[in-house]
Amino acid sequence: MNKSFFEDKTYKDQDFKKVRLEKAEYENCIFEGCDFADSYLDNINFTTCQFKHCNLSNANISQSVFNEVSFSFCKLTGIHFELCNPILLSLSFDHCSLILASFYQLKLKNIVFTKCKLIEADFTEANLSNARFDECDLNKVIFKNTNLEQADLSTAINYKFDPEQNRLRKAKFSKDGVVGLLGKYDIVVI
Repeated sequence: MNKSFFEDKTYKDQDFKKVRLEKAEYENCIFEGCDFADSYLDNINFTTCQFKHCNLSNANISQSVFNEVSFSFCKLTGIHFELCNPILLSLSFDHCSLILASFYQLKLKNIVFTKCKLIEADFTEANLSNARFDECDLNKVIFKNTNLEQADLSTAINYKFDPEQNRLRKAKFSKDGVVGLLGKYDIVVI
C-alpha cells in the first residue's frame, strides 16, 4: 500500500490528539501551533518540514523518518527519538523544551540546539560530534559513553557529567562550565 504524499502544505492550530495525522509522506510542510501531545506519529515520513509552536510531548514517533526537520518553540517532553527511523535522521531545535527526551544511541553529528531546555534528556551512547548547544540548559542531562568530540558547549549551562565516561577530544566548554566536569572529584573550585 502506497502512502499519501503531501507537499508544501501548512497545518495551523490543528489538534491531532482528536484527529490523527494521516500516515503519509510530508515534504516541505509546516506545522504551526498544532497539538500532537500523546498522539501517534509513527511510520510517517517528514522531509524538510518545520514544526513551530507545537506540542509533541509523549508522541509516538516509532519508525518515522525525520529528514532535515526543524523544531522551533516546541514542547517535546518525554519524546523518544531513538524509536524513529535512524536513516537520513537530521534534526535541529530552537527554543524548545526537551525535558526527559531520549536520544539513546543516535547518530546526531552536527546537530544544533539553540536556547533549549534539555533537562534530564538522555544522550547515552549517542554520537554528538560537532554538535552545538547554544545557550542551552543541560540540567541533569545524561551523557554516558557519548561522543562529544568537537562539540560546542561553551554557552551551555548546568551540565554535570563524568568526562572519563565520554569522548571529549577538542570539545569546547566555558571556564565556568568546566566545574560541571569535576563533580566526581569532590573538589572545591574558587
